[in-house]
Amino acid sequence: MIAINPINARIWSKLGSRGTFGVAMNELGRTYDKLKLLTADLGVLTGLTRFMETYPDKFLNVGIAEQNMIGVAAGLAHEGHNVFVTTYATFVTMRSFEQVRLNIAYMGLNVKLVGSGSGLVMGMSGNSHYGIEDIALMRAVPGMVVLSPADGAEIVKSVKAAADYNGPVYIRLTGGMNNPIVYTEDYSFEIGKSVTLKEGTDLTIFATGTMVHESLLAAKLLEEHSISASVINMHTIKPLDTEAIEKACRSSKLIVTVEEHGIIGGLGSAVAEYKSTLAQSPKQLFIGLPDHFGKMGEYKFLLEKYGLTGPQISQQILQALT
Repeated sequence: MIAINPINARIWSKLGSRGTFGVAMNELGRTYDKLKLLTADLGVLTGLTRFMETYPDKFLNVGIAEQNMIGVAAGLAHEGHNVFVTTYATFVTMRSFEQVRLNIAYMGLNVKLVGSGSGLVMGMSGNSHYGIEDIALMRAVPGMVVLSPADGAEIVKSVKAAADYNGPVYIRLTGGMNNPIVYTEDYSFEIGKSVTLKEGTDLTIFATGTMVHESLLAAKLLEEHSISASVINMHTIKPLDTEAIEKACRSSKLIVTVEEHGIIGGLGSAVAEYKSTLAQSPKQLFIGLPDHFGKMGEYKFLLEKYGLTGPQISQQILQALT
């Protein structure tokens, strides 16, 4: 296991989500004999240059053929390999959805799907490359685990946890180069168990991916208005940490979900679905991407355009409270 400390946290931040994924895979390549890593012509662009050079017998580039890649991965998994496949999130979840559903999930095979460039980070490539429906798609697949790490340290944790998990997993990588840092020291990571990063008494913010850092900033800004907010990192969308939701509903005046994903079918929907089974629960504020296609643009511009920065999140919460 790679050490989580301030030095590595800074390195992973500079590398971004893709580069950090490459670091994590290098560690797996060193320690997992039955590992196989497949990509659809995106080895360099998904941070795997060193892995390709160091472990050529564990790497396979199938070319721009994402659906075929899923079939090859299923075959390798059926033969006992621990298989990771990676390409852009929109391609591995949308273009290959039927193959993921039938060849992997239906068969219960040990394949880990890694969606690179999820959310809005592929900004200048436009809507064809935005991964804004991937949580909705993957959490609807029976038996699929869905992970959404908050920063570089949690990418390392997620990749290791996925490698040790026997079954299909989807890992969603958000953010680009110079990703904000959430963790600078080791912590307990368990699939299906959220992490409380800040305790509060007035409301609870459930955040995932890049929005964990922005939600922590929002909570700090809310303190200037004498509002105390809990911030919970929901690194696992499925299986959902329902105990954390129940606890928040008992103690909070407002539940807030924040995600770099469409507001339909993502973290907000998952939380709301469970809240609807409770006898009583507070109002919920959904913060995410609106239900329409947007324009292309630089990543930071797009986050601001859709209200996904710390100050904008805090303002939306203030409006909901008043």
